[in-house]
Amino acid sequence: MGAVASVLAAAVLWGTVGPAQIWADTGVHPVALGACRMLLGGLVLSLLTVRPAGLRTLRRPGVGRWLGVGVLVTAAFQVCFLQAVERGGAALATAVTFGTVPVAGGLCARVLSGERPTPRGLWGSGCAVAGVGLMLLPGSGGAADLPGVLFGVVAGASFGVYIAATKELGARGADLGAAAPVSVLCAGLLVSPYLLVAPEGLATARSAALIGWLGLGTTALGYLLFTRGVGRLAAATTGTLSLTEPLVATVLGVAVLGERPGPSAAAGAALLLLGLVLVSLPQGRRPRPGPGTRTVPEPEPEPEPEPEPEPEPRTV
Repeated sequence: MGAVASVLAAAVLWGTVGPAQIWADTGVHPVALGACRMLLGGLVLSLLTVRPAGLRTLRRPGVGRWLGVGVLVTAAFQVCFLQAVERGGAALATAVTFGTVPVAGGLCARVLSGERPTPRGLWGSGCAVAGVGLMLLPGSGGAADLPGVLFGVVAGASFGVYIAATKELGARGADLGAAAPVSVLCAGLLVSPYLLVAPEGLATARSAALIGWLGLGTTALGYLLFTRGVGRLAAATTGTLSLTEPLVATVLGVAVLGERPGPSAAAGAALLLLGLVLVSLPQGRRPRPGPGTRTVPEPEPEPEPEPEPEPEPRTV
């Protein structure tokens, strides 16, 4: 239960990113906001979690290439997700982003490791694609414009590639506790030149509070909670708990921000979430063996020896 509570708390924190950005209304450009979030969160995470022994594992053969991929897709995710929130609203942007993740993750697994998609995975991917299509239909609501949806799709695809890159890093012996903070910090440095291009709105108390929450609360604390619990949970359980993130964003977007997506946009978001549910729920029982399949019977347990009868008491 401690592991479940940690992952659930992390998902709740991550679900507040979009609503916090909309509610603060700082006027900061999303790219500059993403750079500040990654720089602050990555720096704090590095100071708290990175050790010299972990850094040495990042110099192993094949690790540098996948670490570079992780840096690029981390930067792409932050930049595109915050722009999707600004253009499409917190609820729809989060639904599009995390509804796209299973599709990108399945494609990466197929290309990198040859994993064949399960029927449930195919249905989930189909629901995600149909949901995005519904959001792009005319009359889906003023907030669900084409750039906002596309930014969400790119953010979700980036996150799916990041998951695949993380698996490759682990397979090559990299310390993931060091790789993730280094990826976040390096991605922030990669995007940081944009702070000189669009510094408007950064030097205000409202912006400082938003950056502090995004960097410390949703990035540093969220990552610490997630890594504390994810190692003790099954992948399906983690996927199911991650559904809390779009749920929190949707509830906050509707209840606090007053977002009201159109009918087709709402139906598209529901399809996206349905696809995420399909790929996150644990698999059922193993199928029965078909004809021609050899089955090895389990050995029968050996009977326990009967206890010897106690001798009758002697009478004198």
